[in-house]
Amino acid sequence: MSAKRNRMNVLSDSKKRFVGFGFGPIQNGLFVYEAYRSGNFHPGGFTIAEVDPALVKAVRDNGGRYTINIAHADRIEPITVEGVTLLNPTAPSDREALARAIAEADVLCTALPSVDFFARGGDASVLELLAKGIQQRDTLIPAIIYTAENNNHAAEILGAELHKKISPRRTAAIQILNTVIGKMSGVITDGAEIARLKLTTLTPATPRAVLVEAFNRILITRITLPGVTSGIPTFVEKDDLLPFEEAKLYGHNAIHALLGYLAHRRGLQTMDQLAQHPDLLAIGREAFISECGQALCRKYATLGDPLFSRQGFRAYAEDLLVRMVNPNLNDLVARVIRDPRRKLGYHDRLYGTMHLALTREITPTNMARGAAAAVRSLSESEKLPITSEAELGRLLESVWGDQRDALAAKLVELTWSALNARD
Repeated sequence: MSAKRNRMNVLSDSKKRFVGFGFGPIQNGLFVYEAYRSGNFHPGGFTIAEVDPALVKAVRDNGGRYTINIAHADRIEPITVEGVTLLNPTAPSDREALARAIAEADVLCTALPSVDFFARGGDASVLELLAKGIQQRDTLIPAIIYTAENNNHAAEILGAELHKKISPRRTAAIQILNTVIGKMSGVITDGAEIARLKLTTLTPATPRAVLVEAFNRILITRITLPGVTSGIPTFVEKDDLLPFEEAKLYGHNAIHALLGYLAHRRGLQTMDQLAQHPDLLAIGREAFISECGQALCRKYATLGDPLFSRQGFRAYAEDLLVRMVNPNLNDLVARVIRDPRRKLGYHDRLYGTMHLALTREITPTNMARGAAAAVRSLSESEKLPITSEAELGRLLESVWGDQRDALAAKLVELTWSALNARD
């Protein structure tokens, strides 16, 4: 098929083609997997840009197949995906093939560590590849691009950068979508752990295994291109994603971090061990439902979405609390608590949630316990003493920078109280 697909053929062809950027667990364990199992995509219609040459070779040598492990509540299930072509954009011939695939794609997905990676890599960057492929497209043929970089404005950022390289006329039939991904996943590289959990590696030649939870209800921006669908039936469209992005950051992510840091103080190694510590789970439940939950429900009361009702948010919280301690997910406490400076950011999961609660006249006492545990981890790892509220304030000022506002003093006060409370 030529790079510029015939428009009548496209409109009469119900099978879609997929192009992805990055082959981490969000890409291979969510987007490609869900597209593959939907049956709405061409067999062999999955092309992924990946810069790890060993991984590219391993999937090629395995006949375009890879295996992920799905963590259910009662078992771990290996699933093999077929018909996948990995291309290395640092190789000129692969770069040309990627451009042709982009020109023919119906659905694309960027799943990179952050939006900063859009422009990295010169000619092999996502921006350069997209610009080159879009230049070859029939401008009347529609496509959607998912952005999965855990950034509330990833779609807008990618769109703005693309328009610096190509005319908006070229992207008139292309819609870039934000996503809210509440799916927990990870990569396990320890051979003994892979054997203990009886996991299947990504390929026979790849010494790592992808483990993802079964949850797959992903929220996306509503598709407005006429006659276009995502092709992935488990994805849910929303007119405005921001409230749900905040529910993930100030709900899911906040409580996951809170429980992780409390688990670390207790000496736990995996999140499922929290099931044996009901006092810690009680702190997480109270923070989830009565602090961040109430704050979010008050903020979005007029939205009319069931999530932001008292009953709806409680159900959301209870479901996540069960999922967070699923032993089959093997969620390491060390993974959950890594990078405490980022997680202690003024508008990030811990203090951002506390800030939101205070603006809604809720005192986040339980969230403060999680923040205090995170502060202790930071002070110990960086050997920064905290023997007074003033020292705590200086430490947090070094984390928050100039983002702090009039509520900063109250956040310091709550954290200091939690630091001095009896466990």
